[in-house]
Amino acid sequence: MTANSKPGPLSGCTIAVTAHRRADDLIASFERRGAKVLHAPTLQITPVADDHALIEATRRVIANPPDDVVVTTAVGFRGWIEAADTAGLAADLLVTLEQSRILARGPKARGAIRAAGLVEHWSARSETTIEVVEWLRAQGVSGRKIVVQLHGLSDPGLMDTLRGAGASVRGLEVYRWGPAPDPVIVERMIGQVCTGAVDAVVHTSAPGAQAMLDAAALNGQYDALVSALRTGRVLNACVGPVTAAPFHHLGLEPLVPDRYRLGALIRIVTDRLTDDNARSIDTEFGQLVIRGGAAVLDGVVLPLGPGPRAVLAALVAAGGDVVSRPDLLAVLPGAEDVHAVEVTVNRLRTAVGRPELVRTVVRRGYRLAVEPAGVPS
Repeated sequence: MTANSKPGPLSGCTIAVTAHRRADDLIASFERRGAKVLHAPTLQITPVADDHALIEATRRVIANPPDDVVVTTAVGFRGWIEAADTAGLAADLLVTLEQSRILARGPKARGAIRAAGLVEHWSARSETTIEVVEWLRAQGVSGRKIVVQLHGLSDPGLMDTLRGAGASVRGLEVYRWGPAPDPVIVERMIGQVCTGAVDAVVHTSAPGAQAMLDAAALNGQYDALVSALRTGRVLNACVGPVTAAPFHHLGLEPLVPDRYRLGALIRIVTDRLTDDNARSIDTEFGQLVIRGGAAVLDGVVLPLGPGPRAVLAALVAAGGDVVSRPDLLAVLPGAEDVHAVEVTVNRLRTAVGRPELVRTVVRRGYRLAVEPAGVPS
């Protein structure tokens, strides 16, 4: 961004996106708002290895129509219809489903049902399969034939619950969760979350959130990651309570929008990062805001390396007071003597383009050139 361009509300922010499916929508929305996005999908959706098994299962559904069909995910239901269409079975499958009682796990599944020209009988408010199971049991399932479209993290115990209540239950697998497309990028992203080099990490599925935690444990980053999320140093945001469940199990409280949609998630992340001015200060050259991987001075984004950013953050935290060289040395990653502080301050002045922003106080250290009444806001 240049000095003449209009900054977006997320200018200078770095946001990590762990989603695989529909990640492009998230990335484009955050980038339009000025953010830099690190895309690090922790899992990927893969079709079932044996498509023949899905087609045969579809034939059995048509030949032996179910009383109830549980649709757990939009992507799974669409994939099922598409596979049936490829095999020339779509028309027969839709007629069969039309005669069944269709239950949606949530609004996204409901949308896919309606897009296929069908109407759901009931939809879970909590977007959880367990609510669907509890509703079915309350209605009575003894002797009923139920088909459950499985998702990547299905719980076999829920189907056993229905069987225990007297139902005949068949699972239909359309896709599975596969490993991260690039584990190196995931490891790098986790490292940046741990050091506060990103401002927010955004999740759209519980398996993806759990996969980030699992990857951190595998790479020896688990404690540092949980600490960063617990202290709020990095905003941890989830599209809904189901996605947030892996964090809730750890006693963490991620940010969740009131409406469990991508648009609401984007808005609440934008609002929270825009309103969070804990690391900002009014200087003689305009407002200075510290972000995960950059600073914003008077609306201009200034990319900073870890060293200059650490020094600048310490000076902002001091609110215009002098920070000694030993104190700045303590925040510099990997530095061993105060000469490194002097080198880093020079790099910072060059990067900012306003050398006078960081003032040298002889024999004492450095301070920011703040407005007379300037204190961190």
